[in-house]
Amino acid sequence: MTHPHFSDARRRISPAAWLPAVPTVLYGLLLSLPRHRRMETTGFDLGIFEQAVRGYAAGRPPVATLKGAGFDLLGDHFSPALAVLAPFYRLFPGPQTLLVAQAVLFALSTVPVTRTATALLGRAGGPALGTAYGLSWGLWRAELFDFHEVALAVPLVACSVAALARERHRAALCWALPLLLVKEDQGLLLAGIGLLLWWRGERRLGGLAVLAAAAGTLLEVLVLIPAANPDGSYGYGANGSWHGDPLTRLLQPADLKWHTVAALLAPTLLLALRSRLCLLLVLPLAARFWTPNPTYWGCGEHYNAVLMPVLFLALADGLHRLPARRPTRWAPPLCLLLALHTAPLPDLAGPTPAVRAARQALAVIPDGATVAAANRLAPQLTARCTVSLFPDLSPPDAPGPPSRPVAHWVAALDEPDGFPVPRSEQLAALAALPAAGYRPVAAGGGVTVYEWTAQRRELPNSSR
Repeated sequence: MTHPHFSDARRRISPAAWLPAVPTVLYGLLLSLPRHRRMETTGFDLGIFEQAVRGYAAGRPPVATLKGAGFDLLGDHFSPALAVLAPFYRLFPGPQTLLVAQAVLFALSTVPVTRTATALLGRAGGPALGTAYGLSWGLWRAELFDFHEVALAVPLVACSVAALARERHRAALCWALPLLLVKEDQGLLLAGIGLLLWWRGERRLGGLAVLAAAAGTLLEVLVLIPAANPDGSYGYGANGSWHGDPLTRLLQPADLKWHTVAALLAPTLLLALRSRLCLLLVLPLAARFWTPNPTYWGCGEHYNAVLMPVLFLALADGLHRLPARRPTRWAPPLCLLLALHTAPLPDLAGPTPAVRAARQALAVIPDGATVAAANRLAPQLTARCTVSLFPDLSPPDAPGPPSRPVAHWVAALDEPDGFPVPRSEQLAALAALPAAGYRPVAAGGGVTVYEWTAQRRELPNSSR
């Protein structure tokens, strides 16, 4: 049942509730698209996701050859929701489509946040809080790290938590259920929403949400992902293993993990803690802190994007519940100023002469070719070639089926970085190319393109 306050407020909300979407989408595009033009995006992960969406757009499985020959990306993470981007990719094929889609999805998520904040805080505080959310660090850090499937989760979470704030419990559950199709770990947010519904007395809806979260997540990690994975397993299962003292594993190292908690709460001036909606952070953060991989513990990359709508809706709800209403006047503008202060200025610099020279070198590779490319070069080629990762390149004459596509071309960095393959291995692979029958055919901007010219039997996927 909708609270009477929101029934009245819905009619009073002005079109200004949509305004924060404009700076959010523009800011996201100014962060992401120039990076791609400067060749700062990577195969891991923009190239991988483009290959998957490209497969969906062609009516094929989401195969990501950067992960391995014939590797179905559903065997890595269960993300069939990526298929919704296929029609847009079919119209505008290229990695830029994914970057634009991510910015638009983040912008769309500002609408339920701003509408709810406006209903709770008024026409001045609501848009200010919505804009602060749209420029929050969790979103722009995701924009600075290519594209990820969690971009699809952000508007779903925003709509679901906004419905919770409005006490529209059925709508909250309906918006949350599709999270299971975005990524297997999003079941934790669905479970948290179910527990919150249970706490509010909605025992049937809450129990249904928790049951769906548990059953859906177990089905994905134990059955669906292993069925699509070449190894027949869930590759991230070790993250949930049990060993050592649980409190130590969950809370240590305290400096990094508690810094993340503080960084999440600081943009809301700690006022989000006044709302029970903040409890939705507990399960996702606990799961991340439990893993042995420190990548998940900090504030980098895209891991906090999906928590941002929870935090800012909790802020709006917390401000509304304050006994003294004065903070509802100054808190949203202060949060906006804080977001503006911490957000990085977009780097609008165009491609350097070195980048233009590198693009000219890559242009000698024909469309439809099979290419083994360095991580930083892969997304420049995935729209028009079958791209695997260099130096994970199987020799053309290796006995048995190759573990990766047979590449007729190699696009390599003259000075490799150390990700995702150690630099020493990349240098060794470069040195071995002449013996494998490759010769350089183009170079520029620190990039060298090699073509395989030795006589060999033709294998499937090889290009002439």
